[in-house]
Amino acid sequence: MIEFQQVSFAYEKDRPVLRNLSFRIEKGEAVGLIGANGVGKSTVMKLLLGLAEGEGRILVDGTEVRRDILPVIRRKLGFVLQNSDNQMFMPTVYEDMMFAPLNYKLSREEADARVDTVLEKLHLEDLKHRYNHKISGGEKRMAAIATVLAMEPEAILMDEPTSALDPYNRRIVINTIRELEQTKLITSHDLDMILDTCDRVILLSEGCIAADGPVREILYDRTLLERHRMELPLSLMGRS
Repeated sequence: MIEFQQVSFAYEKDRPVLRNLSFRIEKGEAVGLIGANGVGKSTVMKLLLGLAEGEGRILVDGTEVRRDILPVIRRKLGFVLQNSDNQMFMPTVYEDMMFAPLNYKLSREEADARVDTVLEKLHLEDLKHRYNHKISGGEKRMAAIATVLAMEPEAILMDEPTSALDPYNRRIVINTIRELEQTKLITSHDLDMILDTCDRVILLSEGCIAADGPVREILYDRTLLERHRMELPLSLMGRS
């Protein structure tokens, strides 16, 4: 579904953020992209969405990410931003969810049916006509996920989806992510959330892949994590 082939990127000359990055994410996989601050996690997302250009090749569902076909690429990818306020720009949840389907040339009836289907699946029917500025942070994060699902993307990218949430809303978001059928690429410092939602982890360090494997193999490895300026998930802290 997603493939990086020898991808390098630098915001400043001679200061590379990513160095010859290569990995492949199969359709239906849930992959956590982790690493300390500044290792290039957000840059990977930007490159996938065509918000930045580097060296090497990036493929989405077999199609190379290029400036001239970005609309095609972006229809395959749904992006849930870390700050939902930057994503929800219409007055109500309903209007936000309708925006992309209508721009994809669906009829209003088709778009409305899609919105209802997504809201029902996420048990968010009560949010449909709520004003975005009057819902809680947790509700807004769920609404942002619903807005992306209304696009019917083949893969979902999430940047710190549980940041700034209280424990109750964090659990709701985690349960929702686990139920999503799409291919998922999630960046987060919340390693307990990664442990709960992902099958596989890619650990970035100094712009390169330091480890890539099953989530429990990597997140249970205290020595590996500490070597790359990270700590065990909180739920594992008491273990030897």
